Amino acid sequence: MQPDDGRVVSNFILQALKNEDITIYGDGSQTRSFQYVSDLVEGMIRMMECPDWTGPVNLGNPVEFTILELAQKVIAMTGSTSKIRHLPLPADDPRKRRPDISLARERLGWEPVVPLEEGLISTQKYFSALIQST
Repeated sequence: MQPDDGRVVSNFILQALKNEDITIYGDGSQTRSFQYVSDLVEGMIRMMECPDWTGPVNLGNPVEFTILELAQKVIAMTGSTSKIRHLPLPADDPRKRRPDISLARERLGWEPVVPLEEGLISTQKYFSALIQST
């Protein structure tokens, strides 16, 4: 994961580690579903090992969090003094993202197992080490 990849989790963690304002577009009530990479890899492996079926299948995480909740979790987790700064919501920003993984559960016996907080801690450690090495 690159620090400048523009993804919300890396953006929030980096902003919090640097005690910068955390930027939220709109009021933060839009939802997203976050998945740790090991869960995705496990789903892909199960898909590759399923010889009689080729999909397609959704390997997302159906647990939703608001963007505001994510920002608050990151600030608390890092002990940051960051404040939340709201900017206008882009017109094309989706209000809700929640994948339906019923097919993955049924056909692959798969569902994500890493909770958001656990994934955030691992990601924070990664970015903390990255910042210290530069």
